[in-house]
Parts: sequence; C-alpha cells; structure tokens
Amino acid sequence: MKIFIIIGAINALLSVGLGAFGAHALEGKIEPKYLDVWKTGVQYQMFHALGILAIGILSRNVPVSGLLSWSGWLMFIGIIIFSGSLYVLSVSGIKVLGAITPIGGVAFLISWLLLIIFTVKYL
Repeated sequence: MKIFIIIGAINALLSVGLGAFGAHALEGKIEPKYLDVWKTGVQYQMFHALGILAIGILSRNVPVSGLLSWSGWLMFIGIIIFSGSLYVLSVSGIKVLGAITPIGGVAFLISWLLLIIFTVKYL
C-alpha cells in the first residue's frame, strides 16, 4: 500500500516543518507551557509518521491485511486528532481542545495493538 509511504513521508515532512516553525516563529510569542504542548504534537507526529512508513514498507512484502491497513489509517487519524488538537491549543489557548486530544491517543494505541496482532498472525 504505497499510500502509507506517501502519508508517512508527508507527515514526517510536516513534523520537521512544524518543529522548526515552533522553535523559530512561536518562541517568545506563546507561553512556554504552550510551546511545550506544540513540541509534544511535533514529537508524536514524527513517531507516528515513521510508524506509517513502516506499515507502508511492511505491506509491500506481506499479504494484504485489514489489520495492517487499519493500523496505518488509525495512526494517520491519531496524528490529525492528537497532534492537530495540540497545535490548535498551543496557538489559541482554548483549553477545551485538550479534551479531544485523548481520542487521538486512543487511535494511536489501537493502531499499535493492531500492528502487534498483525505481526503475531502473519510474520
């Protein structure tokens, strides 16, 4: 599934760009606690971009599996919800956005669980 290599690479690219933006454009403009929140979003986006890349590479060498596909899509959804909510929270200060962040975290957890199940079952 070439799409996961593309999605993973795009998210890695965005993570580097957003990390640089946070370090150079946001420093001194937002509270340090929100800069830390931004950095957490960047960090988790990169971790899961690499996970999505791994899924894309794995999918080229194994039988098509719904487990692997769902794992990749849940990582992507997790990036959007988890990291995205942290980015918006950082620049807006709207604390209620922190309430949706755990939904992205749960998507991450399920994605890794599915990858474990896939590995046990097919590799």
